[in-house]
Amino acid sequence: MLGFVLLGGVFVWAGAGHFLKFRTIAAQLAERHFPFPAVLLAAGSSVEIIAGLCLATGMGRPYASLALVVFTIAASVMMLDFWRYSGPERQGLRSAFTINIAVIGGLLLAANPH
Repeated sequence: MLGFVLLGGVFVWAGAGHFLKFRTIAAQLAERHFPFPAVLLAAGSSVEIIAGLCLATGMGRPYASLALVVFTIAASVMMLDFWRYSGPERQGLRSAFTINIAVIGGLLLAANPH
């Protein structure tokens, strides 16, 4: 149970943080030429908060977990594109990408109802 709270809580915390820094993050997305950056940020952050709460509380846990898997894959490919960089920046992005792979593994375990 504590594992679900911690895993879901990370997404709730991150999604809330995105709303607290909404203008700054939306501007960063716009600089990277993302279409409709404010809509994209609001939708992604909402998924993080809602699915994270569901995961933490056990409401629709398999569905919440799978929604967060899809979100994490999309966010990782879009924002942690380490293959486009070199040096320390590449290393930092690759490290975060690798951590997200582990998070996806945890979410897949959480999606299993047994």
